[in-house]
Amino acid sequence: MAAYLKLYRHGKLRERVDTALSLLESCSLCPRSCGANRLANDIGKCRTSSQAIVSSYGAHFGEEAPLVGRYGSGTIFFANCNLECLFCQNYSISQLGEGRKVSKEELADIMLAIQAQGCHNINLVSPTHVVPQILEALHLAVESGLNLPLVYNSGGYDSVETLKILDGIVDIYMPDMKYDDDNTARQLSGIGGYPEVNKAAVKEMHRQTGDLEISEEGVAQRGLLVRHLVLPQGLAGTKGIAYFLSQEISRNTYVNIMAQYRPCHKAPQIPGLGRRISSAEFHEALSFAQKAGLSRLDKIQPTELLPILSE
Repeated sequence: MAAYLKLYRHGKLRERVDTALSLLESCSLCPRSCGANRLANDIGKCRTSSQAIVSSYGAHFGEEAPLVGRYGSGTIFFANCNLECLFCQNYSISQLGEGRKVSKEELADIMLAIQAQGCHNINLVSPTHVVPQILEALHLAVESGLNLPLVYNSGGYDSVETLKILDGIVDIYMPDMKYDDDNTARQLSGIGGYPEVNKAAVKEMHRQTGDLEISEEGVAQRGLLVRHLVLPQGLAGTKGIAYFLSQEISRNTYVNIMAQYRPCHKAPQIPGLGRRISSAEFHEALSFAQKAGLSRLDKIQPTELLPILSE
């Protein structure tokens, strides 16, 4: 049973919606706290005003195996982002805002359409800056029979205050842990304090849901799943992140060590980022995770990447 159904039955889901909406009046939804009055259609640092923008949605089979299962993960890709990653592979969505504005009713219909497709979950991609809009739509969708688990799939720059609103609503948290160094985060994602904010967010996510629970059918039910993209020249700080997860979260944390980096957006013009990672860099990252004692590593290299993971 999806976590939010209990809140809804006790009449408390509506309270969470109202609390989240109040953060938009002088926006403090994410750690940027830009202060824009998004309820009055001012545009925040996330380049979004009062309505969420959806780029695409539907059954997705390219996510982690426990999310995909047999029938796919029901992804909803939200446009714009509170990060400005210079190497973003989806920059036309995250930076250029590719998509269309949707009302709460339209977003609720999208959730219900995903459920009708038979997907295992609702996978909210880049939800950080549109949490209130998501919750408004969720409330409507539940009234019409939605019962799928929610996956919160974020860049990891999330406010603990906002995450607490989601306690008992989100079933599976899937944050990125992009960097272990503040200067690198500033240079590559245009954000200060990322490591500190990110680690506090991951702690809160784990407090709420615990380690990832997977059914006998191999489908994720609840818990934390961390994504870490390996960057060239060790820029992602894999060692520090691995030891943080092992020592301060859980050795049983499900971690996807990702080899998919490719130079997109502005990366070709940035020293050190204009190439794919090498085989040595990828295996060094895996070694850091293993030496830290992390035992649940999703480390499958996509077949199409194998030829380019070379020295």
